[in-house]
Amino acid sequence: MTDTSTAETVAPRLDRLPFTRTHLKVLTGSGAGWALDAMDVGLISFVIAALVAQWDLTTEATSWIASAGFAGMAIGATLGGLLADRIGRRSVFALTLLVYGLATGASALAGGIAALIALRFVVGLGLGAELPVASTYVSEFAPARMRGRLIVILEAFWAVGWTASALIGFFVIPNVPEGWRWALALGAVPALYALVIRWGLPESPRWLARRGRQEEAEKVVGSLEASPPLFGSRAVRPPVAAAQPAPTSGLGVGERLRALWAPALRRRTVALWVVWFCVNFAYYGAFIWIPTLLFSQGFDLVKSFGFTLIITLAQLPGYAVAAWLIEVWGRRATLSVFLLGSGVSAVLFGQSSAEWAILATGMALSFFNLGAWGALYAATPEMYPTSLRATGAGWAAGVGRIASIAAPPSVPLMIGVGGIGLVFFVFAVFFVVAAVAAWGLVEGRGSALAD
Repeated sequence: MTDTSTAETVAPRLDRLPFTRTHLKVLTGSGAGWALDAMDVGLISFVIAALVAQWDLTTEATSWIASAGFAGMAIGATLGGLLADRIGRRSVFALTLLVYGLATGASALAGGIAALIALRFVVGLGLGAELPVASTYVSEFAPARMRGRLIVILEAFWAVGWTASALIGFFVIPNVPEGWRWALALGAVPALYALVIRWGLPESPRWLARRGRQEEAEKVVGSLEASPPLFGSRAVRPPVAAAQPAPTSGLGVGERLRALWAPALRRRTVALWVVWFCVNFAYYGAFIWIPTLLFSQGFDLVKSFGFTLIITLAQLPGYAVAAWLIEVWGRRATLSVFLLGSGVSAVLFGQSSAEWAILATGMALSFFNLGAWGALYAATPEMYPTSLRATGAGWAAGVGRIASIAAPPSVPLMIGVGGIGLVFFVFAVFFVVAAVAAWGLVEGRGSALAD
């Protein structure tokens, strides 16, 4: 049973709030989980490079380690979104952290490539479900006038985690016997953090209201209203009302999936899936392979990891600029510009051979690509009403993960045909297609979330 009037009461109260201490708790609590996710994904790029050297594996064989994780992510993203719309955002967030944290720790004990591939699939199940659920969760707390910026800041925690993985890759993997095992063992940290998430953060009041749990929703909103403001003031004018699709509360799994393709949502679903597919293919194809590609070009393991660390640091200013522009230009323009910048940077990176050029173009690729990710995660939850939000975000991410499965094995094939230059030209084409598709999304700047 759901209560529409309660949901309508909760939403404007949330949108009028300043940024409070409770908002900061939700943002940093979710962001820390996001950073741990990034650390896990980033670590596997360094592990692959180390295994090529230590286990004498072919690049084709090691590519399946990455693809197994992304296969799990594809399934996890679709199931996680469905579960989050049914049992709640916070519970699924904690469960996914627990699954992938334990599986990552176990993968440190893998005795061969088959066991490692199997464990990476389980890691992917948890990781794939967590990311779209976390962005949905934070978006449902954020006031409309600052929602896009806060989601980009949430996504910026990815850079923190990836930088942590680069530091571990640089200092631990090449310098410690079986260093890749110690690196993966650190991935067990999220299993402990899951307990903090589960009991330390409130459930989404929008989701509670839609599920008819009025007293719980009122309690969460009341705590936000009583929380000390950190910046901003209470909004006087309500945000622009979002277009309200047909009610979807209480639908079963199959009905919710069909609802994503209802006439009012069909165009945005197509555009969103195309963007997610193209960005995943280009991003994971490039960044999973950068340490290994540098190693294959004659740089030793330490130097290739050091270059990757420097390139990774450029993610942070990319997020910062996107966080500012997304409330100035809007979601679509910011996303499109950063994707076009990614495409140009990819072509230049593929043609670079001098060390300074590799660093400069790699940093540009990192800057633009991660800024685009921030804009994409900000836009995605705004495409759907509350009862479909996690399902829609999860399925878009799941479609994207199909591309991330295909990307790692495709890189050795493309290298065999046309070298690294061809690889990054193909990635640039995917970025350009995504930039065009971004204009099919609904612009959510300054609008209330559809409930």
